[in-house]
Amino acid sequence: MKNIKNITEKIIEELTKNKQTITFAESCTGGRIAAEFTAISGASNILNGSCVTYSNEIKHLWLGVEEKILENYGAVSQQCVAQMLEGIQNLAGSDYAIAVSGIAGPTGGTEEKPVGTVYIGIQTPFSQEVFHCFFHGDREQIQEQSVVFAIEKLNEVLNF
Repeated sequence: MKNIKNITEKIIEELTKNKQTITFAESCTGGRIAAEFTAISGASNILNGSCVTYSNEIKHLWLGVEEKILENYGAVSQQCVAQMLEGIQNLAGSDYAIAVSGIAGPTGGTEEKPVGTVYIGIQTPFSQEVFHCFFHGDREQIQEQSVVFAIEKLNEVLNF
């Protein structure tokens, strides 16, 4: 993930220069996006904190994801990730946010939402976008692909 390290360094440099911050709400990636950022010196300039919200209860309690969203659409949904983005951005007061929820496997998949189904959201001061992804591989590969996609998509959105 050398290329991702370079992209992450660039994001940290630009957000630092612009005096902007970022935060993350991660479920299936388990803090791996935050780990990519904190592995780089200078991350403390832009990252105040991050949450791993694995259970539905914590998504609701910490991020304010509505119970009806979780009941009607599930945690692995565009609707849930959109509310995770809003919740973490409000909690951290950040300029930017990434939220991820998905099924990394090998268990947990259904016909409707098979293993590899991941929703990745990017929140900026001006917009919100949630991407419906489908990744292939084992648990480790799905998590890694989710991290890479999220960081690359953030880089595209920031357009530095």
